[in-house]
Amino acid sequence: MKTLKELEEIRQKTLDRVNQRKDRTTTRIVVGMATCGIAAGARPVLLAVMEEVEKLGLTDVTVAQTGCIGLCKMEPIVEVFKPGEEKVTYVKMDADKARRIVAEHIRDGKVVDEYTMHVVQGKILNDYKAEKE
Repeated sequence: MKTLKELEEIRQKTLDRVNQRKDRTTTRIVVGMATCGIAAGARPVLLAVMEEVEKLGLTDVTVAQTGCIGLCKMEPIVEVFKPGEEKVTYVKMDADKARRIVAEHIRDGKVVDEYTMHVVQGKILNDYKAEKE
């Protein structure tokens, strides 16, 4: 049984960890690796991201995996969190697209629009080129 003081210490440590995530100063790339993502090909995407980050010598980038992101029909999904910027969600990824994202978005700072998810009038569009035409 924990004392009230011990519980308060645990609470404060947990809050500090949460705030560290909020004040992140490095880039974080997250790949959806739930059953739906793996079935759609997320494993080669994750490996391609990790390999490209290493190949380009990007030391301030964290690559992580997560569970279901909630858009199974858009898998594999990659989310990019850069400090001071909005989250960017890339959908229907493959290994080649993942390598391009690491090079152009992570290294060069240019979002690859053609792979991003777009929401227009409440409708999620996954084929940016087709919807744009």
